[in-house]
Amino acid sequence: MSILHLVNKSPYERNSLDACVAYCREGDAVLLFEDGVYAVIKTGAAASKLSGLDVSVLGPDLAARGIAEDKLVDGVKVVDYGDFVDLVEAKDKVQSWL
Repeated sequence: MSILHLVNKSPYERNSLDACVAYCREGDAVLLFEDGVYAVIKTGAAASKLSGLDVSVLGPDLAARGIAEDKLVDGVKVVDYGDFVDLVEAKDKVQSWL
């Protein structure tokens, strides 16, 4: 069973990303949105936690925080709201990490 993991909290304020990463399995995907997008900045301490994971980030939330796409960890997919829906439909279950 594949899971879409949703993380909307900053990895610098909460441990939501750490908990998410601990539960991720092959075939799962992670979508970062709201303040969770700070995890994909390649110069940040949280970036190393994403290695080997299927990670997407919500583009409008990057833009709202002034984060340019060239500042992201390699391999991260920038998605829009329609893609968000597609990710939900593609997985068997959705898990939100608060």
